[in-house]
Amino acid sequence: MHSKRTISRVIEAPASMEGEGVPIRRAFPSHEVPQLDPFLLFDHFGGVVLKPGEAKGFPDHPHRGFETVTYMLSGEFEHRDSFGHHGVLKAGDVQWMTAGSGLVHSETPAESMVRDGGRLEGFQIWVNLPARDKMKAPKYQELAGREIPLARSADGKAEVKVIAGEALGVRGGAETHIPMQYLHVSLQAGAVFEQQVPSSLNGMLYVFSGAVTVDGKTIPQYHVGALASTGENLTVSADEPAEFLLLAAQPIKEPVARYGPFVMNTAAELQQAFEDYRQGKMGTIG
Repeated sequence: MHSKRTISRVIEAPASMEGEGVPIRRAFPSHEVPQLDPFLLFDHFGGVVLKPGEAKGFPDHPHRGFETVTYMLSGEFEHRDSFGHHGVLKAGDVQWMTAGSGLVHSETPAESMVRDGGRLEGFQIWVNLPARDKMKAPKYQELAGREIPLARSADGKAEVKVIAGEALGVRGGAETHIPMQYLHVSLQAGAVFEQQVPSSLNGMLYVFSGAVTVDGKTIPQYHVGALASTGENLTVSADEPAEFLLLAAQPIKEPVARYGPFVMNTAAELQQAFEDYRQGKMGTIG
């Protein structure tokens, strides 16, 4: 029999602003929680209804050494990069960008959002790459919302969008460099959701609607519940409707040298990243 996977601590995601003025809730990094290896950053952006002309974004900026995973709940964001890639993320879509050796990209609201306004909400997480993969060529995985597998519990009270990993017998389509689960779980009142999360994976829940309970510990809205390092069987219940993300992945356990948009293993590699960017080796957006 699998032992229980419990919650070691509950962390609030305080509100702040990023980019040109995008409202976010950042669970980490912070002084209290620098990372949850291999997860480097967790942002819940938007969650607001914008008036015409209010939509803002994230102008040109570089990345090297990790992955950014953007999941849109509502609204539309446009992406461009220094390799000529261009796309639009719509509600339900996921963009999994492996920055690898480096690129410059921008994330801005689509013209229709700037013109008409509307609700903007989504998530961006940063996932570290092992040293062996940090200088790989940049790569994209773009998952349309309609293509993300959907799983349901036998009683129909739990619904899971399986972005990566497996839940309720359904496997997600994202390819990952390390074993990982990325699940969007929706619970009806009285629902109980069970998920095997091996003790070899670091994990967390982020509740963005309602509240959930794990082994008697409540995780309220806009809070992260970090999973304890032991146990396998995670059981999540909700008295009222709730939604949360479950993220779990194998920790990399390597030195982390990070500053701003670059995440490497040593200070020398970090210095080289800045030098390469200054010399234009990561390109520019035309």
